[in-house]
Amino acid sequence: MTDAPAPKPGILDIAPYVGGKSSIVGIAEPMKLSSNENALGAGSRAREAFEAAVKNIHIYPDGRATKLRAAVSEHHGLEPERLIFGNGSDEVFALLNQAYLTAGDNIVTGQYGFLAYRISALGCEAQVKLAPEPGYKAEVDALLEQVDERTKIVYVSNPSNPTGSYNSGEEIRRLHEALPAHVLLVVDEAYAEFVTEADWETAFPLARDASNIVVTRTFSKIHGLGGLRIGFGYAPLAVAEAVDRIRLPFNVSVPGLDAATAALGDEAHQKASRDLVQTWRPRLTQAIRGFGFEVLPSAGNFVLVLFRDEKRNAAAASDYLNSKGIIVRPVGGYGIHDGLRITVGTEDQNRAVLDALSEFAAT
Repeated sequence: MTDAPAPKPGILDIAPYVGGKSSIVGIAEPMKLSSNENALGAGSRAREAFEAAVKNIHIYPDGRATKLRAAVSEHHGLEPERLIFGNGSDEVFALLNQAYLTAGDNIVTGQYGFLAYRISALGCEAQVKLAPEPGYKAEVDALLEQVDERTKIVYVSNPSNPTGSYNSGEEIRRLHEALPAHVLLVVDEAYAEFVTEADWETAFPLARDASNIVVTRTFSKIHGLGGLRIGFGYAPLAVAEAVDRIRLPFNVSVPGLDAATAALGDEAHQKASRDLVQTWRPRLTQAIRGFGFEVLPSAGNFVLVLFRDEKRNAAAASDYLNSKGIIVRPVGGYGIHDGLRITVGTEDQNRAVLDALSEFAAT
């Protein structure tokens, strides 16, 4: 017993989220390919809006995100009153967990589902049930097998980080149809704009007529606004109203709101960002496979490389890339100890990665 304040039970058992590292000792400007950031950065319209917002940073932001709400509604064809805005989509997940989970409830997600779902759920004293992903992909039947009477939320990353896998529109519909009505299905579409597979579908239309689906998006990837932390969810009105009761009143900043609104209208930047990924993702995949390493199919702006060789393992590969000034993301925190996630970079960065991995393969 001590007199010091103590956090509630379970908090200190939560492993904190560790983002991709951004520096290498002795290298002034490394190539950071560890966080799935947009290699082209933010577009000119977003940057101009951010700079113009400086004159208003003494004013509290619009708590209803009125301009951004209208822009998102028009861009995606969504009802504005059903939108939830957050400090990144991470906050939307946290708000949903806070609104719907009590001690002893549980969430269900895939074995390699995004860690942010789990962290905030555990903070609500809920349990996390993981469905096996033997093929590095969330499987509908495996998810359903984990659902029980205390399940309140099922999270699906579509496409999935860190594996790059995706679920087809048919799979998402089948999952939703089989869930009990009281279970909220959250479909995280952070990487939606990079998908090229014909059978992938956004869950926005499915969510329109459902009382238990939330679809989330982020401005961190295609729009290159990771540093401003803007995300949103499209939810049933009752869910949006419940979340609004606990959402902090000024959770999205003035520059963030203005930059995100401008980014939605910058179609040229969105196209350039998509084109870069769609050009280099298959090139990276083919070349790295040619070096003798396994690369999982990816629908995101990254590839996951598996290093099965005892000598040329993931840790050794990461160290070698670091020695060349390249930072990638080990994914041992997801239980994939033989994997490195590599963001699709600029042409020069991608060629540097291939040169380094070619040399590493020959060691």
